Amino acid sequence: MPPARKRPRAYDPARTRAAVLAQFGHVRAAVRTLGPEQLALPTRLGDWTVRDLAAHVGMALTAVDRLLDEPQPMRQDGQLTAWPTAIAADADAIARTAHRLAADHPDLDAHLAEVERRFTERLDTHPGGRLLPTSAGALPLADYVVTRTVELIVHSDDLNAAVPGLDIPYDRQALAAATRLLADALAVRAPGGSTEVRIPPYAVVQCVEGPRHTRGTPPNVVETDPLTWIRLASGRLAWKDALDGAKVSASGERADLGALLPLLG
Repeated sequence: MPPARKRPRAYDPARTRAAVLAQFGHVRAAVRTLGPEQLALPTRLGDWTVRDLAAHVGMALTAVDRLLDEPQPMRQDGQLTAWPTAIAADADAIARTAHRLAADHPDLDAHLAEVERRFTERLDTHPGGRLLPTSAGALPLADYVVTRTVELIVHSDDLNAAVPGLDIPYDRQALAAATRLLADALAVRAPGGSTEVRIPPYAVVQCVEGPRHTRGTPPNVVETDPLTWIRLASGRLAWKDALDGAKVSASGERADLGALLPLLG
């Protein structure tokens, strides 16, 4: 396991773009197979149906289009790791828009195809350093695209949970970026070096105030797999349920992350 990161993580824009498009493509292919009865199924997102959720997946990409149409901020005043907790302010508007999009686009595949085309076109014509006015402050376009991996992985998992046998695949690079961003967000929420959180093979961070670990086996260790971490960080899985189900191991008096989760607003 590599040492925990101390400097902001860098993401390769080309790989991130490819990951977003790959995961979006997996969702499109799956949605194309759904019939009316499956699209009407409930999801774990309150009153959202599968149709609402599929329409919302398109918003992961149209958000880039919308923000590029806003005036460019004068300077960067946001941080990528602040995005997960900052999006809470958008929750009600997001839900209303998802319901409207589902009603306005009976042909979901055509809608998602146009969303993908527009997203690709906008990335082709704007540099990665172009600032966007996001809910987490002004962020470069390249950084904001990283957040799209979180949206797509989380909602691919939501769709898989809602439709038996759907089995949308998880692009490895998209899953890695989403895992790392949420792990780094945890380290920002609870700065410190007493607890090591391991999410092999993608991330390891140190967090939580207390005696800093420097050598040997850390006294406080949390370890889980990437999808379980995504579910914990997004509120799809409660900390206690993950422990009871042996989905996460936690050793040491400072290894209880229950009060720090979920991370997504």
